[in-house]
Amino acid sequence: MKKSLIAASLALGLFGASCLGPNKTFNKVHDWNMTVTSNRWGNEAVFLGLTICQVYSLCLFADYVVFNSIEWWSGDESAK
Repeated sequence: MKKSLIAASLALGLFGASCLGPNKTFNKVHDWNMTVTSNRWGNEAVFLGLTICQVYSLCLFADYVVFNSIEWWSGDESAK
């Protein structure tokens, strides 16, 4: 079992898209969070709420696995 898990991890690393893209979804959420209120403490509260609810994690996962891969494979930066 351990050998097959290592082999699968290596195969994904070697044959996967393995791209670092612009992370547009994460950046949109982050930019929105910076301007949601005019008070920096309010922005911090929103940030903590989004972090606790795993919004930032889901956006990064979607960017890394879905959107950046689609963009890389299609060669189109407007894939989203």
